[in-house]
Amino acid sequence: MCNSEQLWSRRLWDNVWECIWSLEKLLAQATKFDKKGREFDPKKFLATIGAGRKVVNFPKKQAIFAQGDAADAVFYIQDGKVRLTVVSNAGKEATLGILSEGEFFGEGSLAGQPLRMGSATAMTACELLRIDKKAMMLALHREHTFSDLFVAYLLARNVRYEEDLVDQLFNSSERRLARMLLLLARFGKEGVPETVIPKISQETLAAMIGTTRSRVSFFMNRFRKLGFVDYGADGLQVHSSLLNIVLHD
Repeated sequence: MCNSEQLWSRRLWDNVWECIWSLEKLLAQATKFDKKGREFDPKKFLATIGAGRKVVNFPKKQAIFAQGDAADAVFYIQDGKVRLTVVSNAGKEATLGILSEGEFFGEGSLAGQPLRMGSATAMTACELLRIDKKAMMLALHREHTFSDLFVAYLLARNVRYEEDLVDQLFNSSERRLARMLLLLARFGKEGVPETVIPKISQETLAAMIGTTRSRVSFFMNRFRKLGFVDYGADGLQVHSSLLNIVLHD
């Protein structure tokens, strides 16, 4: 590829990245208020839906559900981080994502999915709201603001999957790693970023971005020397300066 084509491609994907991040932010703000102009709190609303929901707590590393289990409920993260994985017939495990407070998972049950397509595990101590499929469907019909919020969440996740595909097809492993760390630290999300990521292995990061552990180790050392990340007792601290790798590769 000639230099002019490389420059055009880089500018194109820089614009794609910025547009996607802006879209995620707009989706997060779009359902903040109900029809009467009052601030809508999904956590408070879900606590009022009555039967079919309960708060469940999971210690670090405990399975929440396993691949092949009955898909009979949706989960809402009130506190903590959850890792989603899937295992192939050959036994190879892949990490689909790591979710944080304010996010849903297990929503495949609402689309008629009889069995879980993957597993969910607590990365940290978690407090979750478990909502039975029937109760969730009723809640979506009962409260339009909540329904709008849930649809916006699904759209944002679909955008994330498209972004992941773009990432794998067009970006270097260094840029993919930088983006993944920023996503885990919730940069680009509404509110203050969680700059400290709970301990996560380099093997897991390598699987998430499609490269080797040795490459992840090389780039992590480079990020640390450049002051983009720091290692602490509580986990990995990510600085906003890491955005330079994503936006100006």
